[in-house]
Amino acid sequence: MIPASIRDDFPALGSLGGGKPLIYLDNAATTQRPRQVLETISAFYQTANANIHRSPHSLGQAATQMYEQAHENVARFIGAGSGREIVFLRNTTEALNLVATSLRRRESGPLMLRPGDEVVITIMEHHSNFVPWQALCREADLKLRITGLRDGLLDLDELAAALGPRTRLVCCTHVSNVLGAINPVADIARMVHGAGALLLVDAAQSVPCMPVNVQALGCDFLAFSGHKMLAPFGTGVLYGREELLQQMSPFLFGGDMIQTVTESGSTWNALPWKFEAGTPDVAAGVALGGATDRRTGARLVGAVDYLAGIGMDVVRAHEAALLDRLVSGLRDVAGVRVTGPADPARRAAAVSFSVDGADPSVVAQMLDSEGICVRAGGHCAYPLAARLGVEGTVRASPYIYNTIDEVERFLELVKDIVANRVA
Repeated sequence: MIPASIRDDFPALGSLGGGKPLIYLDNAATTQRPRQVLETISAFYQTANANIHRSPHSLGQAATQMYEQAHENVARFIGAGSGREIVFLRNTTEALNLVATSLRRRESGPLMLRPGDEVVITIMEHHSNFVPWQALCREADLKLRITGLRDGLLDLDELAAALGPRTRLVCCTHVSNVLGAINPVADIARMVHGAGALLLVDAAQSVPCMPVNVQALGCDFLAFSGHKMLAPFGTGVLYGREELLQQMSPFLFGGDMIQTVTESGSTWNALPWKFEAGTPDVAAGVALGGATDRRTGARLVGAVDYLAGIGMDVVRAHEAALLDRLVSGLRDVAGVRVTGPADPARRAAAVSFSVDGADPSVVAQMLDSEGICVRAGGHCAYPLAARLGVEGTVRASPYIYNTIDEVERFLELVKDIVANRVA
């Protein structure tokens, strides 16, 4: 387990909720930020604030070097070949939309999706990996296939049956933000590639919580958000195999993504800048990936530095212990129904549950009155909620700074709500 002293790095955890000590269990939505990452944002603006890839002066060169270092650090964190395979964006949603938009454009050549082609997604997808494909299939006359579940897990047999000669792309989540189910991405990648298709993975709930190596997974694209892994809002990443990104059309057009511009046409910048049009949030990118100011040798700690310092295997073990107690404790409460897989080894990130006869939002508000932060509702996965036969659930999602004592306090309050506060 991660020592409780780590909580000292997180200023927000010292605040109070409803007059009670704050217990923050909404980490699948967004995490708190450690002091070291907050200090990096401040240090960048105080000592290196300049636009990148534009200015010949030393301040501009320093900012450029740090931003490029951050890409390389993120590449190492997820096992990518180089920073050329790492595109910084605003969030997972934008990263997924980049792929959808680019693969629809003629400039993507043989990668372009054409009328009659098929895209396969799963019923457990977040709206950000569901709605773009619905829209693209309508606009481009593609066929959308949606595969289902078995025992709270992805039905791999149904997925295999959905693959055919017209399948061009399969999109699946690594970890469901509702079920907490961990999908066997490496096995899925072999299946998808055997059918001659590409695999896009939504890793928003996995990269923050467990070791993820894109080469070991064998995926073609992988997207995640920085704000779910200790970095600022407005940071997201798309990993793409370099040979694919080289072929693909840019997503947005404008400054910095160009190499040349003439009256007759334009050519595109090298990777990954080809996909990063306009002025980015440089400070946030550095706060995600971390960098060293080569002028002074000062280290600006990024979120991936902080997590790597703990060790992602340790992060996973800590979370697994908390999740095991959460799931077993909730299942012991009469009137509480837990969604997701029964096998704790196949679960991560989140525990969603329903209380018989109670609106999930009301349960969440009762917990909030005791200082406990959870989420309630459809969790941006309405098709999955409909398939499960529920309008919504309560979701508790622990992270590195949560303790077993907090989990026990949460379980005590759920028992009290079920016994005394639900009519």
